[in-house]
This record gives sequence, C-alpha cells and structure tokens, in this order.
Amino acid sequence: MADKKFIAELANNEDFQAKVKRFYGEGKLAYQADRYKQIYDMHCAKYGENGIFFSSPGRIEVCGNHTDHNNGKVLCASITVDTIACVTPTSDNKVIVDSVGFTPVCVDLDNLYIDEKEYGNSSALVKGVCAYFKQNGLKIGGFCATTTSDVFRGAGVSSSACFEVLICEILNDLFNGGTIDKVTKAKASHYAESVYFGKPCGLLDQSAIALGGISYIDFKSTKNLKIQSIDWNFEDLNIVLTNTGGDHCDLTNQYADIRLEMEAVAKQFGAKKLRKVKEEDFYAALPELQNKVSGRAILRAMHFFDENKRVDSCAKAVKNGNEKKFCQAINESGQSSYLMLQNCYPLGDTAQRIPLGINLSKKIDGVKAVRVHGGGFAGTIIAYVDKAKCDGYVNVMKSVFGDDNVFVIGVRNDGTCRVF
Repeated sequence: MADKKFIAELANNEDFQAKVKRFYGEGKLAYQADRYKQIYDMHCAKYGENGIFFSSPGRIEVCGNHTDHNNGKVLCASITVDTIACVTPTSDNKVIVDSVGFTPVCVDLDNLYIDEKEYGNSSALVKGVCAYFKQNGLKIGGFCATTTSDVFRGAGVSSSACFEVLICEILNDLFNGGTIDKVTKAKASHYAESVYFGKPCGLLDQSAIALGGISYIDFKSTKNLKIQSIDWNFEDLNIVLTNTGGDHCDLTNQYADIRLEMEAVAKQFGAKKLRKVKEEDFYAALPELQNKVSGRAILRAMHFFDENKRVDSCAKAVKNGNEKKFCQAINESGQSSYLMLQNCYPLGDTAQRIPLGINLSKKIDGVKAVRVHGGGFAGTIIAYVDKAKCDGYVNVMKSVFGDDNVFVIGVRNDGTCRVF
C-alpha cells in the first residue's frame, strides 16, 4: 500500500523500476512515475493518504481474423498501455470509481439490478462485475478508486474490457485474497459487458487482458473454452497500430455478412457453424456448393479453415521464439483477410484507407509483417516493425494518417494485476 513517502521516492524504488520495465518497456520510468504520482495525489485529496495500485492493460488481435464467431481459434495479446487505479477499501458497501475526465461512478452493492437505462455506462460495468461475483459465491465490498488511462480509443484495443477486468482484480485482491483465477475474471467481465452494459460480445478481449502475454483461445466449445497464455519473446519487434480513418457507422451489415456467409456454407452441411464442418468435406463439395452459395461465401469459408491452422502455427512460433515463422504467419493472415475474407475494402468506398495503410507499410524499410486489425473495413492496421527502424516507419505513417493516429506498443506478459 502506498503513502506519501512511498510515492515521493517511487522513481528510486527498485521494485517499481522492474515493474515499469516489464509492463511498459524501456525508457518509461520517469513518465510512469509521474503518472502514478499524479493519480495518487488526486486520490489522496479525496479519499485518504493510503492507496493500493492496480494496472489493467489494453489488448490487440494477433491472429485469427473473424474466426471466433464460427467457433474458431484466435491469438490475442495484452499490450503496454493500461488503466491504472489507486484504490482505498471502505466499509459503506459502495463502489466509487473516479476516472480522470469523467463523472464519478457510484454503485450501491445492495442494489445490483439490471437497468436498461444504464446500458453503455461505466456504472453498468461495475454493477455487472459485482453481480457476477455475488451470484457465484465470491466476496464483494466497498472501495474508492481513482483511475487514469492511456488505453487509446479508436484503435480497437478494448478500453471497456480493460476497465471491467480492473474492477474484477480490485475485488479479487481486496476481498478474495487474490485467489480468483484469470479465466473467472474474464468471464465476470464478459458477463458485465454483455448483460449489464448491453453489448453482446465474445470472450476474446477480456481473456487477453486478464491472462497477459499472448492468449491462445479455441472457441470450439463456447462453454469450455481452451485457453492458454504464452509469453512474448520477440524483443526486437515493435508493434505499431495505425488508425487509418473511415467511418464504421454504415458498416454493420458488412461485418454481419461475414458471419452470416460462413454460416450459410455451414448450413449446406447440416451445421450451424463452420467449425463443425470438416475441411475435406468442404472442398469435396465445391462443385455443387458453388451453385448454392455465393463465391464470396466460399472464399470466406476458405479463409476460416486456413486461419485456424495459422493460429496454431503462429502460437507455436511465439512459444519457440521463431520470429521469422511468426511474421510469415501474420503476413499470410493479412493476405487472406485482404483477398478471401475481403474486409479491407468497404462496399462503395473510394477512400480505401486500410488498403492504403497496408500497402504503404509494405514499402517501408523495417516492416516485417502487416495486416488489418480486428473487424476491418474501416479503422486500424497492425504492423510488426524492426525496433531499430521503427522511428522511420512511424514518421511516414504519421505524415499520412496524423500524429494522433499512430501508436507504438509492445506485448505485455502480465495481465491485470496489483502493482503495489
């Protein structure tokens, strides 16, 4: 637990120095020490001089583009940006979360009912997590938290899941002796977002943030997910996210069509999801299948089968520290999304920001792999860049897409946790 003396000497604290290096990478000590001090001072002014610090990272999709909704496989990862919280336990059975730049959230733990008027609000996420804990025999209690975040918005790194898992870890540490496993925290967060927040979602985001490192998730059984956390060992690779621009507002149907077309192919084999279809049966049926579903649906199914195998090879490359094989798998994934999944060119769009970002990246020295990030059609690309040449890449991308739309990150091997 931190007090004024501890915070004043934070930059010289060897434990903090080690955690900064592990959580955020080299050269971040002064920035992070100041960041932690500022949030402590704000918390101290309102809630007392003692505080416990927690950190919850953002996340990226590594491999497995549009596979989870058909019970496929994915690789995702926690990253070196986070939400931090300074927390003080209380005895009033209320949770207050005071986030910099936002109106404080206050939740009464005696009234954890679902309120549709709160859909989309942070209070719903807090209530949902607490309700899940209570329903599953886990302990909850009151606390005050002051938070700040550098999990950037608009680049698909899941700031909401970051917040949810943060609340889980605070409850875990303060009231459950730190005994709650990471998958349970992910499930509690997923429950909060889908039931209380009103946003149906998969378990990918929350799992990546709770587990840390690279998370391999197999959705073959949605009730019993196969989840494994893998440490990231590619120290010479920087990861750069670029928000290329574009409006997602009119793209809902194009996102939905990917799932629906994959399911239309599955239906021809008497299955609801493509994961239930054998790849050899799919290819054997192509002469007849092409007359029953669209050519695009067939190509998207081909992407699905190939992408699941790529996730396995990509995970193996990370485990073995094989950078060449890893980058090869990422480039193949990107090419498959580009040509077969076809989520890089929105219908009727002439700006074509994602194709511009991808193809520009391929021409810049130091870029070892690049692909669309997440849903696609508009928004973000992800590039894996030689650390020594990263500045040059970033400068070019900023000149085209703007200074505020290019983010250098790394994979963080620690999920949401107590800092000190």
